[in-house]
Amino acid sequence: MSVKIAVAAPFKHMRKDRLQRSEFVFYIAIDRKWMNKEQANQLLERARSEGLVEMDGGTIRLLFDVAEVSIPLGFKPTSDVLVKESPYEELIGRIATATGKPPQEIVAELHQVVDHFDGNLRVEAGVVVLAKKYRVAFEDKLDSLKREVVKRR
Repeated sequence: MSVKIAVAAPFKHMRKDRLQRSEFVFYIAIDRKWMNKEQANQLLERARSEGLVEMDGGTIRLLFDVAEVSIPLGFKPTSDVLVKESPYEELIGRIATATGKPPQEIVAELHQVVDHFDGNLRVEAGVVVLAKKYRVAFEDKLDSLKREVVKRR
């Protein structure tokens, strides 16, 4: 959520629906001093990859309603906004959003699924089982989930 807040902040503060890349970086790096220029660009790239913004040349446009985001007083994004979530965490988030349950509850249910298979099922497969159960899209994450499993061998 803090990625969405950090990305929405310049648009909300400047009261614009489109910003130039340089305006965005200036606001994040120089005006607010939340991060350096390189990190501001990384934030922008993460927002683009998560479908929060659309970039057309040097122009950035939000793909969500900025009015739905409230920026807490004294908000300052932490470095975790630059780290992309694992595909496992993304699917947990999708399932939580689709079901209206907190992520902790989804993780608990995931562990029940894994335990049902006597621990012979990896969590990456278990999260796909849950995604299917709740009819949440997971196909776009299959390749990265497979890579995660191979990494841990």
